[in-house]
Amino acid sequence: MTIIFLLIGISLLVALLFLGAFLWAVRSGQYDDDYTPSVRMLFDDEPE
Repeated sequence: MTIIFLLIGISLLVALLFLGAFLWAVRSGQYDDDYTPSVRMLFDDEPE
């Protein structure tokens, strides 16, 4: 029974770590523009 509480505690800790990493990525601007990179290859190059 003790191992269940230990595993639940560890899983909650890991989940909080992933949540913290996600929030850090959002706040640092990594999800600001998620549309342009997927269509960047469709843009015409500017003539030199």
